[in-house]
Amino acid sequence: MLKIHKFELNEKKIVLDINSGAVHIVDDIIWDVLDLYDEKDIKEIELKLENKYSRQSIDEALKEVQYLVKQGSLYSESQYPEDLDYNKNNLVKAMCLHIAHDCNLRCSYCFASQGDYNKEERLLMPLEVGKKALEYLVQNSGSRRNLEVDFFGGEPLMNFDVVKELVYYGRELEKKHNKNFRFTITTNAVLLDKPKMEFINEHMSNVVMSLDGRKEINDAMRLTANNKGSYDLIVSNIAEMIKLRGDKDYFVRGTFTSKNLDFTEDVKHFYDLGFKKTSVEPVVTDLKHDYAIKEEHLETILNEYEKLSKFYLDVKKKADNFSFFHFNIDLNQGPCIYKRLAGCGAGSEYMAVTPEGDLYPCHQFVGDLDFRMGNVFEGIINNNIRDNFKKVNVLNKEECKKCWARYYCSGGCHANAYYSNGDIMNPYSVGCEMERKRIECAISVQANLI
Repeated sequence: MLKIHKFELNEKKIVLDINSGAVHIVDDIIWDVLDLYDEKDIKEIELKLENKYSRQSIDEALKEVQYLVKQGSLYSESQYPEDLDYNKNNLVKAMCLHIAHDCNLRCSYCFASQGDYNKEERLLMPLEVGKKALEYLVQNSGSRRNLEVDFFGGEPLMNFDVVKELVYYGRELEKKHNKNFRFTITTNAVLLDKPKMEFINEHMSNVVMSLDGRKEINDAMRLTANNKGSYDLIVSNIAEMIKLRGDKDYFVRGTFTSKNLDFTEDVKHFYDLGFKKTSVEPVVTDLKHDYAIKEEHLETILNEYEKLSKFYLDVKKKADNFSFFHFNIDLNQGPCIYKRLAGCGAGSEYMAVTPEGDLYPCHQFVGDLDFRMGNVFEGIINNNIRDNFKKVNVLNKEECKKCWARYYCSGGCHANAYYSNGDIMNPYSVGCEMERKRIECAISVQANLI
């Protein structure tokens, strides 16, 4: 199994020890030694490099590599169990509440079919369903104290009275059961007014607001019900929300498609607008659409990520408060072992709840009846779905076993895998290529900043 990964980016030669997570910034001679070290003996390495470096330099480089190997930060062995017993007690820690299967925008690429999730009727979640969902989360969280709830849609601001009542109810449950709810809301920001902003700022740990960047890019995809662009409607709302948030968390999240492969310009636009916490994600959609990301776009996209990393590095050196989600990386092993191996926990620790109370592995699977797990009134009915999702981790996915980035991406998105390959165990290859480049960029940024 591959043990190290080498790459050059942003004027640094970088070596990642895959199993330990150790990152090394190296010079030319160490770089060349590592090309040979795992396959050649010491004498062969010396012979291969003697025309390029002095014998003394080669000996010093070899001693340094040998020291790092002995220390466990180069060519280290896996410390992870082969048989991962993940969430054996079936505890739940997070829920995505689909407060509204309705939306006031008609975004071309919407996976939720412009908010109705491919149903004839547009629905709002009744208060009693939402309350039952929160009770289900509390009752199935075991000793976990910190619980997460994302108010989602469609557009959750279309059912904001229920959002407020559920927050109040959650606070009551906290006191009764010694829990702590971390509420988040994901919104297109069209309906954000001062009272809603004030409530969100008081009660929500995070707010995610959607904008695709430049006006012409956003308005080509994110249209209102009467086929108008949404940019002018929402930019001032987002700006006001950020101003009121102060130092509280928020995200301005965009989507790039084949129509804006120069998405660095959209991140720059966020920066120019004063939006400091940002993310721009690749669209995931059926390849039949002209805006879909296809294999033929990969080279352009990978080069664009490198371009974005150079811009980001320049900005970070001047202003540490600007953040691009995919370039934030923890070089100190990051999250717990289960998170590194199994990712988001969809279908096990994390579930989505529809307005009718149905349970799905995550928001991306909602509406696909093959993935209906049960409901908040009766609990899990189809245990096979949960059991299948619990088995998905980087130690038993064949493609992940061969990938150097496995402990950073945690195997990627289950929904992307399923909708591209028909199998949650088989990763979405185009997404994998993009993720590997994002991780390289993130590590190179940290290497330069350190």
